[in-house]
Amino acid sequence: MDAERSRLDGPSIPPLSGTTRQLVVFLHGYGADGNDLIDIGYAWRALLPDATFISPDAPEPCAEMPIGRQWFAIDRSNPAARWNGVTSAAPVLHRFLDDTLQRHQLPPTALALVGFSQGTMMALHVGLRRSTPPLAIVGYSGRLTAPNQTDFAAMQAEVTSRPPALLIHGDMDEVVPPASLEFSATGLKTLGITPETHMSHGIGHGIDEEGLRLGGQFLARAFAAARE
Repeated sequence: MDAERSRLDGPSIPPLSGTTRQLVVFLHGYGADGNDLIDIGYAWRALLPDATFISPDAPEPCAEMPIGRQWFAIDRSNPAARWNGVTSAAPVLHRFLDDTLQRHQLPPTALALVGFSQGTMMALHVGLRRSTPPLAIVGYSGRLTAPNQTDFAAMQAEVTSRPPALLIHGDMDEVVPPASLEFSATGLKTLGITPETHMSHGIGHGIDEEGLRLGGQFLARAFAAARE
């Protein structure tokens, strides 16, 4: 991996309380960058006053939109492209999460992942393979990836964590089909995780106010449960 891809960075928001006790990492979609999701942190600050929010830029320039970034290239002619992509991008994301937790002097249990589209694919792939489970994963408009597209059973041996998960999708999504919500939920159940799900009616490839509210509340409950 070259130097450009070996380190990630992006915009961040400090905790409202002034003391970082949790880390919420946003993983943006294909062709965007960290600025695309970081403002969600401002919407969630009151719910999560002890959280630092950070939204790293993905490691590669986007092949189709050069001003944006990608976690991995899209190859619509290759059914294995998504699986190969998340597998290839996972090490640099793991390293970023470890380094950021260490920099804030936080334990691995203080981490939550929030993804959108391709970022959700990364959040689910990496989150299920952390040596210590994240507190929670929130995935918007994405999909759980698997070998041979649907072979979830083949993933059992490499899944090391089973964090609480919330999946949210728009029923008019023109980029990642709405059926991906049930597909991903079924896959997670096969792996021992029963996610919460929400279909946003009349919403395309995006996040509406209801989805934003549900995501923030889900993380707040996860953080509160960890303190008990």
